[in-house]
Amino acid sequence: VNDVNQESADRTVSALKEAGREATAILGDVTSSTDVDQMVDGALTKFGSVDILVNNAGVLRPTKVIDIEEDEWDWVIGVNLKGTYLCSRAVLPAMQKSGWGRIVNFSSTAGKSTSTVGGAHYTSAKAGVLGFTRHLARESAQYGITVNSVCPGLIDTEMVRGTISAERARAYTDSFPIQRMGEPSEVAELVAFLASDRAAYITGASLDINGGDLTI
Repeated sequence: VNDVNQESADRTVSALKEAGREATAILGDVTSSTDVDQMVDGALTKFGSVDILVNNAGVLRPTKVIDIEEDEWDWVIGVNLKGTYLCSRAVLPAMQKSGWGRIVNFSSTAGKSTSTVGGAHYTSAKAGVLGFTRHLARESAQYGITVNSVCPGLIDTEMVRGTISAERARAYTDSFPIQRMGEPSEVAELVAFLASDRAAYITGASLDINGGDLTI
């Protein structure tokens, strides 16, 4: 379990252990190649292999383009897109050696349209994740590695709750065919499917989970 916050990582590890799973917390910033390499080395040391990578680190800001400062642009692109690249690159040697792997990247409906909540830097990063996913999928298939993206819509997370008001969230969901925000557990079910052998013939794909908000 990777996070930049020790307390958050420890909570997730505790929940996994209570569910009867083995887990460990490894702090690290996904925008740092040094941190990412140490994270993967730590996982390999403890577990002996890295079979599944879920690139779900994400940040957003609702800033309009005219007001986005360069450091904010770099941060949003860095976590959402560069982090996906760095973590994927770091696990590839182990996955290629074992001849099996699952990489699940988090894009968004923003990557296919525009962001409901975030700014242009978020939209750009999530569109970039889709392109990266397709390209890495083509490169990695020969090694038994699949690479796919999930594209959530408006999900009831701390990030969303901390960015928009409850009134604005209701205004959005009232316009959706399924008139509510998605639950993190629903997204997790889709990730679990893509990480399993049931999805062995799916790669380079982007799977929507948005309550019908974006239908293409």
